[in-house]
Amino acid sequence: MTRLEHIEWCKQRAIQEYDYYTGADKQRNGLTSMMSDLGKHPETNSEVLRMLCLSQMMIPMSRQQFINFLNGFN
Repeated sequence: MTRLEHIEWCKQRAIQEYDYYTGADKQRNGLTSMMSDLGKHPETNSEVLRMLCLSQMMIPMSRQQFINFLNGFN
């Protein structure tokens, strides 16, 4: 799997997690999924990328804002 394919997979899984949960858990679980999955590929296993996700953990986001944030990863 290429780096780009892996990132797209990470985004899809994060959105699935976001959609699965309700309330405050949805954003936290979506971002946690993204952080975890980024660590599963040698070209995305970056502390900086995971910290970027962590930095957004407490900023409330709508579903569209969440997707826009994820789309910033490439």
